[in-house]
Amino acid sequence: MALYLKSPDEIAVMREAGRIVALAHAAMKEALRAGISTGELDKIAETVIRDHGAEPAFLNYPKPNAPNYPGTINASINNELVHGLPSNMRIVKDGDIISLDTGCIYQGFVGDSAYTYAVGDVPAAVQRLLKVTEESLRIGIENSVLPNTIKDVALSIQHYVESQGYSVAREYTGHGVGRSMHEEPEMPNWWSRIAERRGRKNQPLQVGMTYAIEPMVIAGRADLLELDDQWTVVTKDGSLCAHFEHTIAVTDGKPIILTLP
Repeated sequence: MALYLKSPDEIAVMREAGRIVALAHAAMKEALRAGISTGELDKIAETVIRDHGAEPAFLNYPKPNAPNYPGTINASINNELVHGLPSNMRIVKDGDIISLDTGCIYQGFVGDSAYTYAVGDVPAAVQRLLKVTEESLRIGIENSVLPNTIKDVALSIQHYVESQGYSVAREYTGHGVGRSMHEEPEMPNWWSRIAERRGRKNQPLQVGMTYAIEPMVIAGRADLLELDDQWTVVTKDGSLCAHFEHTIAVTDGKPIILTLP
């Protein structure tokens, strides 16, 4: 897949897509409480997205050898890293943490973002996990400037997360966003010489690049498992994990965060 640099007019449309996604997140955050189902949160997000003239980007998203994705959101609880399936049978409890990830398609362009929330009171160690993950996203965005490279962004996230005593999920990465949910470039949250030898390509950032940075940070080891539903990914050792994401645009100055209200 070739790299697709966006024009200012296209970035303006992506900014509106991102704003709609932000509104969906705001509605879910307001509704989030112990006792609500992830299915209810899914319906809230879908309603906001459709009410603003957009379509859910995740709903019916295809995956080889698996059923299409059944929801508007990923709702990943506690040790679920990503792709947790929303359901009226999955009830959020006090003390949980939940990662809510959603996207929309507006006038042919995608917006995509994620946040992890604490439900009620959680221990200080859990609050720290969320704080470090969100800060690692900020650092990745801060480093998305010319003349940096994809490697520079990845290492900025990895070095910070590991300096705080956590692991970075290595099997899942950020990605280009535009007319498709997943475009070039791949935006990993870690880097190594081994990855380079296996073909990971570095490239300089360019004006007009639009991509999602989404660090996924694990309190324990980085080993993961996919559940039998063929979507939900969990930590193998059962440790908690958090996930924050914004879609951004690279400019000749500071990056533009496209998924803000």
